[in-house]
Formats: sequence, C-alpha cells, structure tokens
Amino acid sequence: MSEHIVSSYDTDLQGLRQRIAEMGGIAEKMLVDSVAALARHDKPMAQTVIASDPRLDVLHREVEENAILTIARRQPLAVDLRETISAIRIAGDVERIGDLAKNIAKRALAIGDDFQPHKIVVGLRHMNDLVMAQLKDVLDAYAQKDTAKALDVWKRDGAIDALYTSLFRELLTYMMEDPRNISFCTHLLFCAKNIERIGDHTTNIAETVHYLVTAETLAIDRPKNDRSIDTTVEAGA
Repeated sequence: MSEHIVSSYDTDLQGLRQRIAEMGGIAEKMLVDSVAALARHDKPMAQTVIASDPRLDVLHREVEENAILTIARRQPLAVDLRETISAIRIAGDVERIGDLAKNIAKRALAIGDDFQPHKIVVGLRHMNDLVMAQLKDVLDAYAQKDTAKALDVWKRDGAIDALYTSLFRELLTYMMEDPRNISFCTHLLFCAKNIERIGDHTTNIAETVHYLVTAETLAIDRPKNDRSIDTTVEAGA
C-alpha cells in the first residue's frame, strides 16, 4: 500500500478496518453462541445473541457512511478506492452473517426443549465448526491482505455444501418416518440452511479480498456441492 500525502486519509481507512474487525468479532461470537444455544436448549444465550444484532447494524451503517464520506472527500484512485469499496462490501457480508446467526437463535427459542435427533445436532455443530474456521480465516485474510488465504477459504466452501446436503437428507428421513417430527425438523432444516448461507458469505468476503489485492475478479465459478434441490426432486418422485 502506497503512502498517502494526506495523513487523515490513512486515518479514515484505519477507522473502516477497525469497525470491520469489531463487526467480525461480534459476528463470530453470535454464530458460536447461536448454535450452542440450539444444542443446549439455552434460551438466555439465544436471547443474548438476538440482543447483539443492533450493535452490528450500527457498525454496518457507520462503515457505509464513513466510506461514502471518504470517497467524497478524498476522491481515491486505484488501490485506495478498492479498499474503500471493499470495506462496504465486506461490512455488508458480515452484517448478513450476524442476521443469519440471529435467525438460528430465534429458531433455538422456537424449538425450546423439543426432542432433537442427536445425530443432526452433532452434524450441525460440525458444520458450524467448519464455517467458523472459514469466517475466522477470511477475516484474517482481509486484515493481512492475504489473497492466498482468501482463496483457500473460497475453495473449502464445497465441503460445507456437501455436509448441508447430508443433513438435509437426514432431516427429510426423520420427517417421513413420523409426522410428529416435522415441526422441530423444519426448524433444524432452516438452521442448517442459515449456516450454509454463512459459508457463502465467507466466500463472498474471500472474493472481495482477492479483488482488493489483485484488482481482478475471480474468473472461475465457485465450487458448489449443495444437492438439496436434487434431493427434493427425488423425494417427490
């Protein structure tokens, strides 16, 4: 990164980075706690996750507003403009990750103490562990401007999709075996989909980091292994 003639511009950029770092920390905790609340039937923890979301929203707005002001005041070019635009993109993805974690917490409250298949809960937690690793690594990649680490996250998303497809099939099986399972299995299905979508947002961030560092967009399609749509067709056949 080149030095700026106007030192206050460096301050502007550092402020954006600090807010995104705070957003990332909040989103990571929300995700961990939402799945823990689901697995443990912990309603207070789920409510704490939901209560964390407004702070994330405030930070998101601050990033957007400050980035726009920075562009208007400094009229940045090249890498400086990319960094400002990238901050807006990444803040949007992190804010959405928080929304999805909040949705999981709401499902945890709705399920309450209903029976949850142990195998599915273990699968959800494993899936969440993989997504958490992706989120941590991609935020580190952004902080370090490390495109290799970002691309590694991008390539790992297929494993999340494959696990989601497996959980989807398991939940369909439970619902077909006993109609009484339909309610809580539906909640768990939405939770699994939310986790899978969080994985997608980490790959969005990875793509933004690649663009920030190289000034190029990825020219290849993202690896996808989500076969849940195919499963739906097969189940209805």
